[in-house]
Amino acid sequence: MTPARQERKSRCFRAFLTALLGTWTLGGLIATATGAATTEWVVVNRYTGLAIDGFDPVAYLVDATPKQGRAGLELRSGGATWRFQNEGNRSVFAGAPEIYAPRFGGHDPMAVARGAATPGHPELWLIAEQRLYLFYSAEARAAFARNPENAVEAAERNWLEMQPTLVRN
Repeated sequence: MTPARQERKSRCFRAFLTALLGTWTLGGLIATATGAATTEWVVVNRYTGLAIDGFDPVAYLVDATPKQGRAGLELRSGGATWRFQNEGNRSVFAGAPEIYAPRFGGHDPMAVARGAATPGHPELWLIAEQRLYLFYSAEARAAFARNPENAVEAAERNWLEMQPTLVRN
């Protein structure tokens, strides 16, 4: 092989490697962005497909306690399947899901305030200003309870920015 041909082959190989590494890096960035975008708008159990693990969202406000909904009393709303204790709760929710569904789609408002879509746990909850909030940890719930107004305000600012990155179920 002539020296000129070796040089051309070497340049082609370097160009190929550069293109390959660029594609790999870009692919990694795209995969990372796509991975971040797979967070759901409404927290749904990935095994059952139920919002808030099948707990009745109306029961939190009406009965002041979490109660499991029944399989025969389901409603699809906001891209999620919700379960209810009784027909009355299902009917009330159907008329005003934005009031009875957990704020921030069931994501922990303290995490949302920090810019992270972290699913709340249905048994770590709090009612503030007639709205249901779910929390990732007891510590997050306690921090929220100390100053709910500031926490909600910070979470609302970030929630607007986060929504385009969340997937509607």
